[in-house]
Amino acid sequence: MRIWMHEIRLLLRARLALTALILLGALSIASIVAGMAEISRQRAAIAAIAAPQTQDIAAIAAWVDKSKDAGSAAYYSFHPTWDAPSPLAFAAIGMRDVSPYILRVRALGLEAQIYDGDIFNPELALPGRFDFAFVLIFLTPLFVIALFHDLVSGEREAGRARMLLALPGANRTWARRATLRFALLFLTLALPFAVGAVLSGVVIGSVLAILGAAALYLLFWIMVTLLVGRLGWSSVTNAATLAACWLVLTLVLPTLAHVVINRSVPVDQGAEIVLAQREIVNHAWEIPREETMRRFYATHPHWANSPPLGPDFHYKWYLAFHQVGDESVADRVRAYRAGLERRDRAARALGWVLPSVGLQALLTRLADTDLQAQLAYQDRIRSFHRRLREFYYGYLFTDRPFGKDDFGRAPKFDAASLDRG
Repeated sequence: MRIWMHEIRLLLRARLALTALILLGALSIASIVAGMAEISRQRAAIAAIAAPQTQDIAAIAAWVDKSKDAGSAAYYSFHPTWDAPSPLAFAAIGMRDVSPYILRVRALGLEAQIYDGDIFNPELALPGRFDFAFVLIFLTPLFVIALFHDLVSGEREAGRARMLLALPGANRTWARRATLRFALLFLTLALPFAVGAVLSGVVIGSVLAILGAAALYLLFWIMVTLLVGRLGWSSVTNAATLAACWLVLTLVLPTLAHVVINRSVPVDQGAEIVLAQREIVNHAWEIPREETMRRFYATHPHWANSPPLGPDFHYKWYLAFHQVGDESVADRVRAYRAGLERRDRAARALGWVLPSVGLQALLTRLADTDLQAQLAYQDRIRSFHRRLREFYYGYLFTDRPFGKDDFGRAPKFDAASLDRG
């Protein structure tokens, strides 16, 4: 124990090592605080939906109650959906920084509503919001380099290397120093994260998984620094070489791989789906209404016995051609989603080669902030929108009056399905 305390004192006397540990600790704490603040802001935004939603619906209900028109209720009523963050989202915000986590939808064409904001596709570990994942993946290797680049070369340049090698158990000395540096770096990262995880209510399994991944990532970079150190170069050369390795492994190669994957797996933009859907919707005004209704009834035969359209405008035709527009771009939507999933699989496979990419994928998966989580949210929106449309169809296609009390019978987005551990 005494010899370990001696090694700690020697390490902390080195100004660079002490400064590096203090700075990494400060960055770790700042990233946890920033991540928790962002997730708290998102939770507050979701919680704030209820009050204005109640006011909006009350105003629309008072107006619609005069005409009893279900079509007006369907057209003017927006229904909120939201993607509640998981307890671990503070550590890896992922796609929640670039994709909507609140979306108000109407019973009209859904695809244009979903893809108006489009999905960003950060398939690979590229720099993003300042959170724990950013500190761990992009900044921590620099601190490993600062503490390990002169582990051996520094002693050689100070003229102590031969003496240390001549002492009994010289190999244990180097192993002890490397272990000590690893432990201090790990604790500097782990303690702020553990505190944030406890405050956020993260389950122990996820905490251990991330701490284990962080330890392995540290060990990878330590092995890189030790391998470079064995080449016998000076400390300055070691540092420059390791900085180049960091640049290539964490930024250059992931960025190049991002470009290669995007070009090898071409995917249309969501905006193109929106444009195609809207063209079909607008075209419905130029063709006979009966043609639209035939196409609608072909996929919704249970409403085919609805009374025929009269000469006046009817909202069931309006909602019908919006649904036909959605169905007309269904193949493009499936192709778009399949392309995104192929890119995501390719990026995750690359994670077995590039540790930074693999760790980013693991963190966002555990935090439920990756592409899979966004697509799952879209699936929940589609399921809700289907129930919403059928609810209004029940009034429109049977010409039932829609009064103030009927607003309370409209489907509600199932928040319970969003609870995550």
